[in-house]
Amino acid sequence: MSDNLDSSVVPADSDVEYIPGSCNIGRREVRRRQLVAAIGLFLTVSTIFGFASQHSSRVSRLSTFLPALVMSIGYLQARKKFCLAFGFSGLFNFGKLGATRRVISALDRKIDRQAALRLLLQAAGLAVAITALVFLLPIGHK
Repeated sequence: MSDNLDSSVVPADSDVEYIPGSCNIGRREVRRRQLVAAIGLFLTVSTIFGFASQHSSRVSRLSTFLPALVMSIGYLQARKKFCLAFGFSGLFNFGKLGATRRVISALDRKIDRQAALRLLLQAAGLAVAITALVFLLPIGHK
């Protein structure tokens, strides 16, 4: 484990540890991101069904981007065990929800910010791909 963390670092019963740019959340935080992804998936699917049932125009389908982005961010954070907001803020958490710790090393914080930006761009790319697919689907508009 890095010596660049505050003194109350990671609980002894934790199954993972902070790794700059790679892992900054534990099981409880991952579950929270999985919930966000599930909510985003529900909203995305609901939006698509709404477009189909309302015979919406293709242009209106571009609004699929926001729920798809929520889903993508939640999914990627859970999969990578890396929180976007924590990465930008120089934080990590492997204990109770909300019990964040500060990353002390400036270099580690820089690595985390770069990883957070990459994750955000990946999520945006995934949301754009989903939105493009919904845009091109032959649903809704008569």
